[in-house]
Amino acid sequence: MAYHPETEAIRAQMQRTEQKEHSTPMFLTSSFVYDSAEDMASAFMTDTPEMNIYSRFSNPTVDEFIRKIALLEGTETGIATGTGMAAIFSTFMTFLSKGDHIISASAVFGSTHTILTKYLPKWGIDSTYFDMNHPEQIEALIRPNTKMLYVETPSNPGLDILDMEYVSALCKKHNILFVVDNCFATPAVQLPFKFGADLVVHSATKYIDGQGRVLGGVVVGRKELIQPMYLFVRNTGPSMSPFNAWVLTKSLETLFVRMDKHADNALKLARHLESHPKLTKVKYPWLPSHPQHDTAKKQMLNGGGIVTFELKGGLNSGRQFLNALKMLSMTNNLGDSRSIASHPASTTHSKLNAEEKKAVGITDGLVRISVGLEHIDDIIADIEQALEKA
Repeated sequence: MAYHPETEAIRAQMQRTEQKEHSTPMFLTSSFVYDSAEDMASAFMTDTPEMNIYSRFSNPTVDEFIRKIALLEGTETGIATGTGMAAIFSTFMTFLSKGDHIISASAVFGSTHTILTKYLPKWGIDSTYFDMNHPEQIEALIRPNTKMLYVETPSNPGLDILDMEYVSALCKKHNILFVVDNCFATPAVQLPFKFGADLVVHSATKYIDGQGRVLGGVVVGRKELIQPMYLFVRNTGPSMSPFNAWVLTKSLETLFVRMDKHADNALKLARHLESHPKLTKVKYPWLPSHPQHDTAKKQMLNGGGIVTFELKGGLNSGRQFLNALKMLSMTNNLGDSRSIASHPASTTHSKLNAEEKKAVGITDGLVRISVGLEHIDDIIADIEQALEKA
């Protein structure tokens, strides 16, 4: 019997032990035992995670989380890592080699930008950025050695939206791997495989956990693409903790309910702030004023839980706004049940120079709100009183 995704997020359980437990069990063990020397020898002959050997290689709890994410995203399998950045780095390292070229949207998370510009060149891998507001630029950037195209949509923190069908067609035409970071949307809001992605990456630390408790990353896709990633993670060690995998698996049971509420609150906040006299711009995918509103409506079930706005007073106003908040948290996380305010220019993207900030749409007055699950009137009231002091 086929179930809706909301039901699968709660009811899909890949295995039960002989105890017949109702809730997903947790296997906190570093290694596993064998019935014979022959079984042990056989286990080490395989390069697949089908037999549990060592929890750096595979673990039943981690496997449960991977399979559930793959099911919700609509693909075959995946690999889990200790953090979202480990998932991104493992993707790059698995599929890129010396002499290769990667095209990336310029609007990417600060640490991803650092990998692309500081670390990949050490191994002879070149990167080129394109403006998400001008995807028609992409084809001219493709080289014979271009092996991957990487995007976040919606992007962090600018909330740019990319037409994935358009980009997927280009990638297929030129035999390029299309990788989408789906962290801001999650499978409760957007399914990149439906629009042609080859691999989907998540920082599970964000909305998938949803309560700011644990770190985690995951990449899902077709088996033939995940197999080399499995070997990379197995041998280099950025594996996910079984405890974190258990927490994240339980979190998936409430993902759809949470994302609906995040989006409902975010849309109400965005509409409320659109005409605020201290702001020059409010950006949210479900506002008709968003530059890619039509694309967002095509690809997303709702607008997600992030709202950004631009303060007229620039850098000083951004800091004054944060200092005046009474309820919203100041932290560099997002996707929490608690509403969070951040100022990218002085925190997550502070290491970018002025030109790089401009390229990714980060101005001195930009504020990012991760809209939580509190009552919307309380969220609006705190932001309003802080704006008065900004």
